[in-house]
Amino acid sequence: MQQQYSPQRFSVLPPVIKNLLIINILVYLSTFFFRGVFGIELNDILGLRYPGASQFRFYQFITYMFAHGSFSHLFFNMFALWMFGNIIENVMGSKRFLLYYFVCGIGAALVHYAVGFLSIQPVAHAIDYVIANPSAENIMEFVAQHKFQLGQFAGPEIQNAFNAFKSSYSVLQYAPTDHAAIQTSLDFLAEYKEYYLNLPNVVGASGAIYGVLLAFGMLFPNSMIYLYFFIPMKAKWFVLAYGILELVSGFIDAGGNVAHFAHLGGMIFGLLLLLYWKKKGIIRRYN
Repeated sequence: MQQQYSPQRFSVLPPVIKNLLIINILVYLSTFFFRGVFGIELNDILGLRYPGASQFRFYQFITYMFAHGSFSHLFFNMFALWMFGNIIENVMGSKRFLLYYFVCGIGAALVHYAVGFLSIQPVAHAIDYVIANPSAENIMEFVAQHKFQLGQFAGPEIQNAFNAFKSSYSVLQYAPTDHAAIQTSLDFLAEYKEYYLNLPNVVGASGAIYGVLLAFGMLFPNSMIYLYFFIPMKAKWFVLAYGILELVSGFIDAGGNVAHFAHLGGMIFGLLLLLYWKKKGIIRRYN
């Protein structure tokens, strides 16, 4: 493989890969500048919010791919992009590779929030029901069924509202017709719904990178990848293992910080596009 796809025939750093690396690094460095100079969290603007949230913008389907939460997140994504993407861009061509990259990235976001819809939207509907049918019974039923997600990202306003809600909730337990306590509870639930819908914020190029990894496994299935730098594995089995791992992790680690279904979504959309191109005779297998 090293001789067949050597730098003498292929560019080690083709233009799309080079520009993607530059943009991702610049965006990451800009997060420190905007935070330090303007007090603005750039990832709050570029990251992809849930489509039903007030902070959602359509451009986030693109910008989220260029924002990263940590240096390690950026480094491993960019390393994988260069390692696998430079060969794929060389054989696909820059325009087709760029299209493939964005299809995988956008597809990853769609799959992630399609799955997220199943857990996010029922909570929003439950809150709407309580607000439309205010009673101590409905409030208590919601509290019994929902675990409030007020972690480190919750600001003082929502925390203060939550404290007021807890006091009102205690009142409702022995005075269920107390109108002031009911209204305080409803005010908090309306505020909490806004906070809850805006809480998910996806950043990172991982979904697109997993699509690139899939392309490598499909176009170069018998190429050897060295897992942990010394365990040899054919690319097709490596990609299959990663796909299964992400599927299983998506169910086991459903409440974690890693968007497993986004990774899987990038691979799914990449697979569909590659199969379409293969049918059209645009791409072929190389080994």
